[in-house]
Amino acid sequence: MPIRITLDEALAAKAMTAKQVAAVIGVTETHLSLFRTGKVRGVRFVTLAKLCAALGCQPGDLIAYDHKAADLSSRGRG
Repeated sequence: MPIRITLDEALAAKAMTAKQVAAVIGVTETHLSLFRTGKVRGVRFVTLAKLCAALGCQPGDLIAYDHKAADLSSRGRG
C-alpha cells in the first residue's frame, strides 16, 4: 500500500509508548495498535488531531506516501 503509518517513529522521537498515548487521547490500545499497523481503512480527523497534540507533531509526521504511478490509474478505487 502506498500509504504508510509512521506513528512508531513519532512515538520513538518523543520517547512515549503506544499505551501512554492511547491513555492521553482516550482510545483503546487495540484501536491505536490497528492504526499503527495500518489495518484501518481510515482515521477520524479528531483522532488525528489528538495524536498530533499528544505527540507535538503534524499529521504528515504520522502518515507517509510512497508514490506509485499506478495510483493515478482509473482502475483504482477512490
